[in-house]
Amino acid sequence: MKIIDKYLIKQFLQTIAFGLLGFTIIFIVIDAMENLDDFIDQNVPALKIIHYYIVFSPDIIRLMTPVGVLFAALFTAGKAASSSELTAIKASGVSLFRFMLPFLITTFFISMFSVYFSGYVVPMANKTKLNIEQEYLKKNISFSGSNIYFQDSKQRIVSISFFDNNSNRANRVSIQDFNPANPIQMLSRIDAISLSYDSLKHIWIANNGIKREFSGKQQKAEYFTNLEIPNLNFSPADLLKKQTRPSEMNLSELTDLIKSQENAGNDPTSTLIEYHSRIAFAMTSVIVVLFGLPISANKRKGGVASQVGLNILVTFLYLVFMKVSQAFGKNGALNPILTAWFANFLFMAAAAVNLWRARQ
Repeated sequence: MKIIDKYLIKQFLQTIAFGLLGFTIIFIVIDAMENLDDFIDQNVPALKIIHYYIVFSPDIIRLMTPVGVLFAALFTAGKAASSSELTAIKASGVSLFRFMLPFLITTFFISMFSVYFSGYVVPMANKTKLNIEQEYLKKNISFSGSNIYFQDSKQRIVSISFFDNNSNRANRVSIQDFNPANPIQMLSRIDAISLSYDSLKHIWIANNGIKREFSGKQQKAEYFTNLEIPNLNFSPADLLKKQTRPSEMNLSELTDLIKSQENAGNDPTSTLIEYHSRIAFAMTSVIVVLFGLPISANKRKGGVASQVGLNILVTFLYLVFMKVSQAFGKNGALNPILTAWFANFLFMAAAAVNLWRARQ
């Protein structure tokens, strides 16, 4: 690695760190001002408030990393251009591509880390943040184990009013089996006051209910005190996962959710988009640097300020376009993978054109 590469990378990383720190502080101050009354009304301890904003920070960093990287690239290259350092670099025979290389390599490694950061660190932080909001601020209280309704298999639907994780007991349960050849024809139905899990036998036991079997217009009813149901495809841990928000799931948990949705015959499109979007968004930094750096590396009328404004506009247009494409994907108009990566492909092509024009 040449001395000039080390110099540029050092300046680049220092500016990224400064930018992310500044963005994070701004967002925390704004949020703190909005929640100040709630903190005071609920008598939240100071240490818990600090903990809240520590776990609030990772999501801010994830969202602002592409903007911070772009700012760093623009200011580093713009400073080199305005101080004639870039002119001296070009005069020594260094091409624009070679000048951009240390920025792109550094940004690539940042993007690789962002995949892990947004895939595992941010979901864990979001879970803790949600727990603090529920316990201290009394926000987002929806009792994640209540009103559970899901498809256990292609012909079975399960409805649970409330699940107690401490006792592994589901209350007010309905299990409905349908004819695979005729989805509107119900074959049997079990309604029970509770459903408990036997951890030794690994089966569910229905308590105090009634089992109905349907044959044409006739039905057979059987009351029971305890009824073992060995063919249910979910465990107590699965019930909790089904109620976990995608934003609180890491990439491994999203993969498991996709498999369970496919096995149950449900449409996993929304979850697939969430999974691939996290990876695609992590690569945004590479694209915005590839697009903005050639502009900043050339002196233009208006100076650094106009270049920053132009590139920030392009960045936010990219983010808006990504959200719009996700909406089309969730409606089934686009393939989930194409939905997540479509904005990347389009703006990568625009970056390639911009890079080619910068050579002229």
